[in-house]
Amino acid sequence: MLVELNIKDFAIIDNMKINFTKGLNVLTGETGSGKSIIIEALGMILGSRTSKEFIRSGCNKSLLEGVFYIEDVPSLKPILEDLAIDIDQDNLLIITKEIYSNGPSISKVNGRTVNLSMLKSITTKLVDIFGQHEHQSLLDINNHLLMIDAFGDEQFVQLKSKIRKIYDELQEEKKKINSLTINSSERDREIDILKFQIDEINEANLTEEDEYAIEAEFKKLSNINKISQSIEMALSCLDNEDYSYQGVINLINRSLSLISEVKEYDEKLQVIYNRLSDINYELQDINRELNYYFNNIDIDQERLNYLHERIDLVNKLKRKYGNTIEQIFKFRDEAEERLDKLLNFEEEYQKSLNKIRELEKTLEENCTLLSEMRKKIAGELENKVKKELSQLNMTKVEFKVDFSRTSNFTPFGFDKIEFLISTNPGEDLKSLSKIVSGGEMSRIMLAFKSILAVLDKIPTLVFDEIDTGISGRTAQVVGEKIYNISKNHQVICISHLPQIAAFADSHFVINKTSTGNRTITEVVKLSDEERIQEMARLLGGFNMTETTLKHASELIEMSKKLKK
Repeated sequence: MLVELNIKDFAIIDNMKINFTKGLNVLTGETGSGKSIIIEALGMILGSRTSKEFIRSGCNKSLLEGVFYIEDVPSLKPILEDLAIDIDQDNLLIITKEIYSNGPSISKVNGRTVNLSMLKSITTKLVDIFGQHEHQSLLDINNHLLMIDAFGDEQFVQLKSKIRKIYDELQEEKKKINSLTINSSERDREIDILKFQIDEINEANLTEEDEYAIEAEFKKLSNINKISQSIEMALSCLDNEDYSYQGVINLINRSLSLISEVKEYDEKLQVIYNRLSDINYELQDINRELNYYFNNIDIDQERLNYLHERIDLVNKLKRKYGNTIEQIFKFRDEAEERLDKLLNFEEEYQKSLNKIRELEKTLEENCTLLSEMRKKIAGELENKVKKELSQLNMTKVEFKVDFSRTSNFTPFGFDKIEFLISTNPGEDLKSLSKIVSGGEMSRIMLAFKSILAVLDKIPTLVFDEIDTGISGRTAQVVGEKIYNISKNHQVICISHLPQIAAFADSHFVINKTSTGNRTITEVVKLSDEERIQEMARLLGGFNMTETTLKHASELIEMSKKLKK
């Protein structure tokens, strides 16, 4: 759950810290006090789009931080392990967002910098923000299938996975048959090209030596004159008996002779003499090898020409078929496989066609079974939604999950699903998108959230003023619904309704004050007495009377009884 939210230099917030608790956390305050800014900040921490316009005037950056207690989110642990992010011994996960005025925003999780996709892979498992404008996801028909599938059991999930594999195999087989179904002239032309390519590679008789060995040999032979000259000079330096220019070996022999005359007088000289003798033997051995090499140098122009031509041929093949000998062989093998299929077109085509028919039959059977399972889930969902909406004072609602079939198989089966609703008696069922009442839309969203919350593994839910357009008894029931959700989830709710705020386990008020030329938003956790004052404000505005204070106190007491 979210245990702490820190906001610094963000919009009209100077420095704010909110310590949330388990259960239902309610935030209230005057319009424009900054309630939505807090949700905006939380959204940016979680990975929503950032904007430099939110940096507080006169500041260079904004700092946003969310501290989460990871009690039991099994789907999150593998993600953190893959990203090499450690959780400390207190099971805390700290997510920070730094928004700079002159640079990109930076996100960190427990001190490690992460990109947006990495961040969202984590935060989607932690928090779900459900606002008054978030109903777009409910209006999108493409999401209706996903919502039905969310209720599927393990057998359902396995069947979906099986269908996906069969579908992918079918698509591969269709690609194969499409590559075969070309007209005869194109096929003959491709056969000729493939034969030429295969013959060109085979006739080259490529070997592993063609990769590096021939280039090394060519490099040696093409520089043979330079090698010969250098060795001749090196031999002269090693062993030259000319008195005016003696070689190294002659000079070392002379040195040995001189040391030999005095080595008996000092043991250290004997050691030096031995070492110099070893060097002399090594140099004489090198001199013999160089002489042998020099005397056997052969300038083979014919071999040089062959190597030049061979290198040109190999490079030509590499330009056409691959950068290495291995890639050239791979190209040839694939060309031979393709040629074989084209030469045996009828057989391959029929084989592939039979495979497609077999896969489509299997897919039809499995998709039919999946559709039956979905219809069973849909029937249960229809009853649950009608029951929830009835409790939310929409007693005459008709809700139906409409099934139709897609023109082709999809990775998810062949079902096309749309939620239809009639909110008034005598009205035809119609798409959710045709609903214009904000109050109706809010209650429908809450009904779905109440049902999905049973399955939802996300620990923290945020409701951002979804109570738009409702009041009275309906508001009371909405408060009860949100509280029921908070029994199994941490709920953070921004509301302007006292009927909802009365159910709060922790009640915070957002105030906006002006000091000089600066406007500051502050948050305060209310005591029991302060809650009554805030509830009275929500009930009666600025004109608080004994009646509104009494009503506020009664509302809180009634909510406590309902909570019990």
